[in-house]
Amino acid sequence: MTALTLERSRRWLVVGSAALMLALVMGTLVNGLTAFFIPIEAAEGWGRSEIAAINSLGLLGLAVGSVIMGFVSDRIGIRSICLIAVIVMGTALLLTAQAQALWQIYLIFFLAGALSGGALFAPLFATVGNWFPGMAGLAIGIAAAGQAVGQGGVPFLSAFLIEHMGWRGAMTALGITILAVLLPLAVFMREAPQSTAPVGAAQEPPIPTAVAVPVLSAAVFFCCACMALPLMHLMPLIQGFCIPATDAGGVMLAMLLAAILGRIAYGKLCDMIGPLQSWAVASFLQTLGVLAFTQFTSLQGFRTFGLLYGFAYAGVMTSLLVSARALTPARGRGALMGIILSFAWLGHAFGGYQGAVTFDWTGSYANGFMIGSAAGALNLVLVGVLLLLARPPVERMPQLEEVPRS
Repeated sequence: MTALTLERSRRWLVVGSAALMLALVMGTLVNGLTAFFIPIEAAEGWGRSEIAAINSLGLLGLAVGSVIMGFVSDRIGIRSICLIAVIVMGTALLLTAQAQALWQIYLIFFLAGALSGGALFAPLFATVGNWFPGMAGLAIGIAAAGQAVGQGGVPFLSAFLIEHMGWRGAMTALGITILAVLLPLAVFMREAPQSTAPVGAAQEPPIPTAVAVPVLSAAVFFCCACMALPLMHLMPLIQGFCIPATDAGGVMLAMLLAAILGRIAYGKLCDMIGPLQSWAVASFLQTLGVLAFTQFTSLQGFRTFGLLYGFAYAGVMTSLLVSARALTPARGRGALMGIILSFAWLGHAFGGYQGAVTFDWTGSYANGFMIGSAAGALNLVLVGVLLLLARPPVERMPQLEEVPRS
């Protein structure tokens, strides 16, 4: 095997390893707790909002870690970052299974978000992009698709484990799985050879940075506050109609598998009409879809609409990343992207928590999902502002080559 062939094989192994790490770690942190809402509520007597705060604190930790751990990763390298992230996430789940007080779980998930998800997200995408200077978009899309699989697969697997082992046993099994599967992949991860690292040409953004970054950050916050509702509360919403947890988990899995195809389609749409325009399309469909989820009562209705929604909303994060990259200067882009992405996780935390609080107050998810749609509408207004300010419009931007480390 020649050195070139070996390098090509290695880079695809890097992509596959990144996809699986994102699937299990981010799938657990972003919406993996959705399968645990009702079992924990029944076993421990905690309110829905108290349980949702576990996920929200994990996402708050992720927001903090996205900014801080990016600087650390520059100094210790991707392999060390991956090892830290995997060990912290696996250990956090094992400790959660043994926790006796709610505050202990809050602390565990906040640290897991900061030191695991926050450490992993941006550096992994940056590493994948560096291995593929000529086709970074495809490679990053595959890695991102892994996360989509995890966001559907982890709740589905958790529902199965909870049914047979209880919520504490399921947490233990997930922790052991993450350590057993991901530790060898973390050891394998390595930086791209210097010769294959992309060389980006400096490009002046069409909107002044002092204007673009605050507007982008606000738009991202509202966008993800809307997105969080079905990601965090679709399973308990479905279970509220006496539909078994495994069937509800199957709807989540199907929705997020459809999102894989959607990410590919929206990547093409970014190239055809521009990333801001693509973001507007995906956000519009997401906003309508979140509101529509409360109109279904049957498993078949949820299955059918879940597939349509999964494809429709899938391009939000991809379009968001490409738009943020296009509207920030090359110099200092890493720090700016870290700030913008931190608002994404803050939005997720807020959206998931408000949905639970509204449920506790009203006994229904209808108002919570309506508030989520209102947040989506605010995001659309801000994306429209960015489109108006962009002179010339951000059109036919090249595919994302790298998500820089913050």
